[in-house]
Parts: sequence; C-alpha cells; structure tokens
Amino acid sequence: MINDEGETVDLYIPRKCSWTNKLITAKDHASVQINIGHLDDNGVYAGNYTTLALAGNVRSMGAADSAIDILFQKKLDTRQQH
Repeated sequence: MINDEGETVDLYIPRKCSWTNKLITAKDHASVQINIGHLDDNGVYAGNYTTLALAGNVRSMGAADSAIDILFQKKLDTRQQH
C-alpha cells in the first residue's frame, strides 16, 4: 500500500514469538505482547521497557511464565555485560 507521501507502507506487520522465533499469525488470538518496564536502583520506573511477544501455543502449553522469566533474565544479563 502507498500512503499520501508516496511511501510504501504495510497494514500488517507480523510479529515473531520471542520464545520460539516463529511468526505469530493474524489468526492467533491467544498470542500476547507484553511490555516489561525497567526500574532504576530505587525501584522507580525509568521510562524504558522491553517488549516480549508470546504465541498462543506457548501459552496453551503453560510455558509462558517460565519463558518470560528466562527471556527477560537473558536480556538483563546481556545489558549488564556491556
């Protein structure tokens, strides 16, 4: 699709599951996208966040809570190394 300025834009941008790296289809109504806020040393929201997307099959297997925990810990570890 082309907008008024002549730029090509897409109406639908598919997401990938953060846990399985598979595409989340438009018909996957059980999928979720979660923004996890970052806190400073005092426990106050710092204004930035990490976005995680989980497919419906991950949630139906009951692995969503452990997936979120492991993914966010990996992101924290990579940030602390830099």
